[in-house]
Amino acid sequence: MDSWERGKRVLESAGLAPGLLAGVRALTGGTYNTVEELLLADGTRYILKVPPPSTVPGLRHERELLVSEVEFYRAATAAEVAAPRVVAVGEDGGVPHLLMTACPGEPWDASVTEGEKGPLRRELGRQVARLHTVTGPGYGYPSGALGPLAPDWRTAFTTLVGAVLDDARDYGPRLPRPLDRVAATLAAAFPALDDVTVPALVHFDLWDGNILLHRPDGGEPRIGGLIDGERMFWGDPLADFVSLALLGDIRKDEAFLAGYREAGGHAEFDDSARLRLALYRAYLDLIMITETIPRAYDADRVRWVQETVGPDLVAALDEIAALTAGP
Repeated sequence: MDSWERGKRVLESAGLAPGLLAGVRALTGGTYNTVEELLLADGTRYILKVPPPSTVPGLRHERELLVSEVEFYRAATAAEVAAPRVVAVGEDGGVPHLLMTACPGEPWDASVTEGEKGPLRRELGRQVARLHTVTGPGYGYPSGALGPLAPDWRTAFTTLVGAVLDDARDYGPRLPRPLDRVAATLAAAFPALDDVTVPALVHFDLWDGNILLHRPDGGEPRIGGLIDGERMFWGDPLADFVSLALLGDIRKDEAFLAGYREAGGHAEFDDSARLRLALYRAYLDLIMITETIPRAYDADRVRWVQETVGPDLVAALDEIAALTAGP
């Protein structure tokens, strides 16, 4: 069915009048689900997410992403963090979907001035710290894509790593180092995962594009919402620091860390934390490199990934090697 008909069916299944639908607008920026804004005649806006057909290729952890996204938004609501609120989820009307409220604002971009950046990063730190106060019933992806939640973080994260390594074997992206060598380097750091004893809510995709900013009454920018929570898992809060400083170093983000600590977040970078951060960087880098194949990215995008993400993966692996080297 077309977007208009799908939007009406989803509204009706959510108990909303389909006749109020006044507009449908495709939203860009995502790479997996179809995302559309539904505008009602009274000015209300909703966001509709629809997954691709099961025949579309993807990575192992990408099955049932909407399950994880619903989990994230409900948890974020409990933590009083700016995020969409779940309106309806399911297959009512024959359409697998997630319908949620629309947050105010647009993705963080280069229009943010240096003077505005510090206060925004501090506010972001406080919000992320509140996210991390929410704990789950186990470790791993709540979608069940990689199996049930695990009783400990090492079991869960080694499962996550094993899945993306298997994806890389299947799809064969060009990696900066042989896959078996990558796997061996990562395995050397796995004992550090035992230092994580509480399964916290982790968004794991908090790059600028998933942070909405708005200006209430035309004033200073504020965070309007943390969106696209489909990659969330229960695990180590440090894992969120990777996308929050995408291809960079969160330790240099003094404003964010100040806000994070103000709100009760723990951010100390001893050897265990550095090892775990390097593991999470490598995991995200492997995802970004491997997904270029099933996503069928164009040549320019693939080149950017190879030239930018590839060296970051090497740096993360080198840090692990240095920290795990014997005397």
